[in-house]
Amino acid sequence: MTDAWEWDPSLYSGSAEYYARGRVAYPEDLAAAFATELGPAGSGRLLDVGCGPGSLTLLLAGAFEEAVGLDADADMLAEAGRLAAAAGLRNCRWVHRRAEELPAGLGRFRLVTFAQSFHWFDRPRVAAAVHGMLVPGGVCAHVHASTHEPVHPATAELVREYLGPVRRAGQGALPGGTAGGEAAVYRAAGFDGPRRFEVPGRVVTRTVDEVVAGVFSLSSSAPHLFGERRAEFETELRRRLAPAETFTVRLREIAVDLWFTRGC
Repeated sequence: MTDAWEWDPSLYSGSAEYYARGRVAYPEDLAAAFATELGPAGSGRLLDVGCGPGSLTLLLAGAFEEAVGLDADADMLAEAGRLAAAAGLRNCRWVHRRAEELPAGLGRFRLVTFAQSFHWFDRPRVAAAVHGMLVPGGVCAHVHASTHEPVHPATAELVREYLGPVRRAGQGALPGGTAGGEAAVYRAAGFDGPRRFEVPGRVVTRTVDEVVAGVFSLSSSAPHLFGERRAEFETELRRRLAPAETFTVRLREIAVDLWFTRGC
């Protein structure tokens, strides 16, 4: 990620309605692994930063007194609220703020998570804020995962034809991709670690509708980027995916790095 790129509210504009259908859900095994690592469930609070439509928040909510999902996209939070209601989860709270606004009076937490989100933030600022929001013995979890994997070369090829060869992101572009090297950021913010656990990858089957939704769930191919050509793009994508009705893809393992406040 380059210094020239700046976040803007259109990053995932129009993607919320596609996200839950287009992304593969986190497995229950991930919740079980968190429970093994964190100990007894049912106590403390969870903060999921950059929660999107609550993909991880909803999976882990049952292990906490309260689960707070924070995101800068109001449409994502509306979708999260809808999904929480459908699942009968009553201990979830959704906060419409940027991560850079933390601590934002939200209080303290036993677990703070970043799931496919940390690279979008002012990382030193956000990591330092989160460090101060953890209760004694609290943990910050960085989830390395991909809930979307290309299932057909036609998807990436067609996106490049419509949007150009450089990865798009909001109103800007990321020719070098998103930022890495988060370990140094966490340590500079005062964290010790990491302690890593992993959940094995899975083989999943995706329908054409799910593949199309997956494309629109990405910041690099969010619906707004296509402008008036969005419907044309979708028609052409479906044509190139035909005649297959389903696609099988192996998702890589999910790795979680646990970071601890020093002395814990």
